[in-house]
Amino acid sequence: MELHHTALRNGRLSDILKNEMRVSTGLMNRLKTTDRILVSGVPQRTNFAVRCGDTVTLLLDEPEPEYPGEDLPLTILYEDDHLLAVDKPAGMLIHPSRSRDTGTLANAVIGHYARTGQKSAFHPLTRLDRDTFGVVLIAKNSHIHALLQQIPLQKTYQALCFGAFPFEEGIIDAPIERRPLPSLLRYICPTGKPSRTRARVLERFDGHTLVELQPLTGRTHQLRLHCAHVGCPILGDPQYGSPESAAFSERFGYTYQRLCAKRIDLTHPLTGSAITIESRLSP
Repeated sequence: MELHHTALRNGRLSDILKNEMRVSTGLMNRLKTTDRILVSGVPQRTNFAVRCGDTVTLLLDEPEPEYPGEDLPLTILYEDDHLLAVDKPAGMLIHPSRSRDTGTLANAVIGHYARTGQKSAFHPLTRLDRDTFGVVLIAKNSHIHALLQQIPLQKTYQALCFGAFPFEEGIIDAPIERRPLPSLLRYICPTGKPSRTRARVLERFDGHTLVELQPLTGRTHQLRLHCAHVGCPILGDPQYGSPESAAFSERFGYTYQRLCAKRIDLTHPLTGSAITIESRLSP
């Protein structure tokens, strides 16, 4: 992948890269040692004198991953030269692990790149639990990934919650702490990290509620914990559900947690345009 930029002023190449293209120092150092920074088509060192109007090109081809690409079903919601957004189904891992390097979203995305001739990488900006489904936003190279980490993403989820949600709209403010190792679970604790979620009821049913959730902080398991905290655990949640919600889930065949990453709103890091990406799935 190539990233092109027209210099807006005279200056050292390193200044143009840092201040106009917002290239990180780490990426700059990695590219300059492999002649992948070009000015007007010629490889240059970072002390090169760039003139206003010169074209600066970064060759951003990334190393091959250690795991294989696979021809797996992949629902693409948005794609351009720099970003990819897909719908992750419930039950699929985001990344390969030591015990399993196939069947994950990463394998599916790398397979998509191979089929479409893209020399791109898998840099997810959003990470969902295995059983959480919906939008996953992916940067195609480390430069775009670094830029996106500096841009606020507005994430909106939808969840089917057990029981009658206790309010129509408001903020759930409940600190979260990690349980002692080896447990990977969390719990609500007054001395935990500040954790806030905006919640809004979308529809009420007999015995459960459809709720829109927007995390205002980014704690692990935050939405699941906060729903359970107000007495309405997410249906199908095996860790934070109650005996009553488990029985309800079993009755209606909810074999995985009914939590969907429904929408992401962001500003494109290169074009500055507003983008809304919405999942085709529903909880």
